[in-house]
Amino acid sequence: MTGRLFGLGVGPGDPELLTLKALRLLREAAVVAYPAARGRKGRALTIVEEHLRADQERVPMVYPVTTEALPAPLDYETVMSAFYDESAAVLAHHLDAGRDVAVLCEGDPLFYGSFMYLHDRLAERYPTTVVPGVCSVVACASALAVPLVYRNQTLSVISGVLPEDALRARLAAADAAAVMKLGTQFPKVRRVIEDLGLTDRALYAERATMADQRLMPLRAVEGDSVPYFAMILIPGDRWTGV
Repeated sequence: MTGRLFGLGVGPGDPELLTLKALRLLREAAVVAYPAARGRKGRALTIVEEHLRADQERVPMVYPVTTEALPAPLDYETVMSAFYDESAAVLAHHLDAGRDVAVLCEGDPLFYGSFMYLHDRLAERYPTTVVPGVCSVVACASALAVPLVYRNQTLSVISGVLPEDALRARLAAADAAAVMKLGTQFPKVRRVIEDLGLTDRALYAERATMADQRLMPLRAVEGDSVPYFAMILIPGDRWTGV
């Protein structure tokens, strides 16, 4: 009998936002796998570390690349695909041995979550349970204390990595928007928002729900350097019908 695969959403950073179900399955697993950058233990592990048992095996999945440029002939897609192939093989070894594996994922596992690439490779072969987590968009809205959408408005979740023309078109058509994956894309994103006349509605959130979070209007952000996991929210127009 094989082990079970758990994809656990551990939330945006505040350990108190971990769900009871995620905590239960975390404690049941013999193996805990988690993504991490080179030389770091990773935020997903930090969120749950106090709940781990001493006898649980920890399996770090160390990203070969994060946001840095790669020398030719390497490219990001190929390198990351190989990384997830190798990580899936390591987890499959534990699962084939009958050990339950909990894979930690910041935010929600299936909303821009790192777990979904492992899910694609493993879920058809092993019994799999995915536990939703508080995702970054709603965490930022709550930290900023701002409603995102009213009544029949729609919310567009947009990657800041999009080309400028595509970003402009999607923001122009949106009732409300969350622009993710900022980092080096921030100057471009801010420029588009300014050009569309949306700056007065735009809010900035960095490390939302964590002790060192930064929350402010977009126009108050100084300089062009922000973290990759920062976000800009453009809430829908307030509905005054009630």
